[in-house]
Formats: sequence, C-alpha cells, structure tokens
Amino acid sequence: MKIGIVCYPTFGGSGVLATELGKALAANGDEVHFITYDQPVRLKDFPSNIFYHEVTVSKYPLFDYTPYELVLTSKLVDVVKYEKLDMLHVHYAIPHASAAYMAKKILEDQGIIIPFVTTLHGTDITLIGKDSSFVPVVTFAINNSDAVTAVSESLRSDTLIHFEIKREIDVVANFISSEMYSDVVDEKLRKDFAPNGEKILVHVSNFRKVKRVDDVIKVFKGIREKISVKLIMIGDGPERHSVEEICRKEGVCVDVKFVGKTKSVEKLLAISDLFLLTSATESFGLAALEAMACGVPVVSTNTGGIPEVNKDGISGLLNDVGDIGAMTKNALKILSDEAVLKRYKKQAKEIALQFDITKILPQYQAIYSRVLNQ
Repeated sequence: MKIGIVCYPTFGGSGVLATELGKALAANGDEVHFITYDQPVRLKDFPSNIFYHEVTVSKYPLFDYTPYELVLTSKLVDVVKYEKLDMLHVHYAIPHASAAYMAKKILEDQGIIIPFVTTLHGTDITLIGKDSSFVPVVTFAINNSDAVTAVSESLRSDTLIHFEIKREIDVVANFISSEMYSDVVDEKLRKDFAPNGEKILVHVSNFRKVKRVDDVIKVFKGIREKISVKLIMIGDGPERHSVEEICRKEGVCVDVKFVGKTKSVEKLLAISDLFLLTSATESFGLAALEAMACGVPVVSTNTGGIPEVNKDGISGLLNDVGDIGAMTKNALKILSDEAVLKRYKKQAKEIALQFDITKILPQYQAIYSRVLNQ
C-alpha cells in the first residue's frame, strides 16, 4: 500500500504520533510519503520505502499571509498523482482535512480516486475548532472524510458535542513504540541532575497556557518543602518566560533545570521519579504515556482523556485542575516511600505497554482496509 501522511512536523503530539505511525507502516512493508512544510523531527532515517515531500510556501506581495491550505492542496494533488498513492491519512483537522478534501475533488476530475482518513488529536477540536470562524469548515471536513479517528473517548465525545457530525468516529488511542523507551537509569546522567541523591520530578510540554506550567512550579515548591527534590523542565513555548519568573519569585530556581527542546527526552524521563502533568485540558496525554513507558509514575489532572492513560492508583494519581494542594500531597504519597514508588514505577510501565504500537497499528490497518474496500 502507498500511503500519504500529512502532519505538522513539530515536537507536538500529533506530529510525533503521525511520524511514528508512518515509520511503523514502513517497517511493515508499506510505502509511506510524508507531506508537510518541514522534515518531521522524529523522521531521522530514510529507508527505501519512506519519502518526504516538502510543501514550499512562497511569499507574494498580494498576501499578508500566503494561504498554506491551498499550497498544501496543490502538493497533495501532485504527490497523489505522480507517486500513485492509494490513500491519504491526515492528522489534525485544520487545515489538513479540508486540504485533503479539496485535493480529492480535484483528482476526481482527473479520474483519480483518493480516499482520506482524518485523525483528530485535540486542540483542533477542543480549542481552535470551537472558534466560530472555523466551525463550518471543521464540520464539513469531518463529515466528508472517508474515515475519522479520535485519539481518546473523551475527544470523540467532545467532537460529537461541539459539531454536527453525521458519521461514525473510531477511537484509536495514541501509542508508543516501547522499544524506544527504557526504565534503565543512566546513573551518571542522574547524578548530574541530582548530585546528592535527590528525587527527580519532570515535566514535558509546549509551555502553552492550557498546560498550566506555573502549577508545576507551585507543586514542586510544596514537595521541596518536605523532601530533597530536583525538577527538570523539558520543552519551550510562549509561557516559558513567565514560568521562569515564577520560579525566581518562589525562590526555587536553584533546584530547577530548564533544558528547552531536546531530542533526548527518553534519557531524561528514564532518570526521573515522577512526572507532573497539570494541564487544564488534554485530549490524551502523550507526554504522560511516554513517561510511563520509562517506568515513571504520573501525578496529573483528571481532565479530558488523561484518565484513559493515567490509571488512578495504578500508574499514578489524578487530581482536579488547579488543586495544588492535592497534587502536592499525592506526589509526596508516591515519593516518600521507596516501596510505594517502586510499585508505581512497575505499574506505570505495565500500563504503558498496553498502548504499544504493536497493539494500535492493526486498528489503523483495519480502518485503511475498510476505506479502500468501500
């Protein structure tokens, strides 16, 4: 099968999942074509059956903002036509699903049939999609996809509540490739961050407001008052500066390390003892799953799809959004007893393995077969 995958190429969850899915399909023998404006960050190697097609956006004086959706549409038409693709799988509703629909109609006029699957990831529905200016386009694109998947039951429910959807939406969870993650600790690296044997907390995000990263600092401060602990902050984004200011104001920066964006996330997760996820909303919580795959338990909020990943009392503990006191208490409950911490680490790893790509890939393959045989 020849599959075109359209995604954002960044560190965000949708781009990571799309890239890992494409790599898994290629390893299974399919021919995979990534179509986006930059090489996906997780696409490092190019076996003979993986291809990358750059969507080049030229600047014209007429446009303040060159219409990416139209450029993408034209690129999709070109790649489908000349690479003879069997189908497209687009990740994120805006603008990928609508561009795929336009490309499909253009190709129909040329006698080429190209079905497309749309995967909804979260903010394309829960944040951007609910903007009234986008609602008609998102609704139309979902209803006219040949198949639609959502990464959690929560996201499926949100989509059906906020849009007039007239079709089925399959739930196919986010996944990890367990072979990429290890719970084996690099003791030298751990000592670099915690030279005196302190416990290590970790947070990974794109530092947007919805992540409530300031809550991470507040929870850390409460934990730090009780036990010796360090905090690793992974990622970058619009809220980083304000979070750094809160860190200085609270007087805890000496024990906090901002490492920015890194391609060595797995190594840092593996040396950590607890992952903090304080988001106001999450469609799934891929960062938490990645931590769990490294044997790191999670103290998180209980919003959106997070409870589908972080099993309360097993892989970690759930809390109401913004409840700093409860998150601090629950973090200490796990960290203060070595036997409890060891149990949570083991259970977090076991839960993560339930989301391994080997269990999720067949679900996508079944959807592809259904679409191609319609």
